[in-house]
Amino acid sequence: MTQKMNPGSPHKRRQYTEAFRAEALRLASESRSTQAAARQLNITPKLLYKWQKAAQPPLELGQGESESAAMRELRAENCRLQQERDILKKALAIFMPPTT
Repeated sequence: MTQKMNPGSPHKRRQYTEAFRAEALRLASESRSTQAAARQLNITPKLLYKWQKAAQPPLELGQGESESAAMRELRAENCRLQQERDILKKALAIFMPPTT
């Protein structure tokens, strides 16, 4: 069942066209799982995952110090608001009359 490789000929990789890749990505997005789509296309799931990752747009990082400083301020404010909310919940539980 295994093929004998001729030592003189190098193992060639399969080349896939852009149209095939686009169709594979479309099928993977419509399929319930990427692995099922890869089996249907007779390619490895790892290759299809690689194509999906390459097709995603890169995430944009902060635009310098001003944005990172603003992000730190927002995180600090979020933390403070969460603490205030927790304190108000505890106060409400203390001062509410028990319901029977």
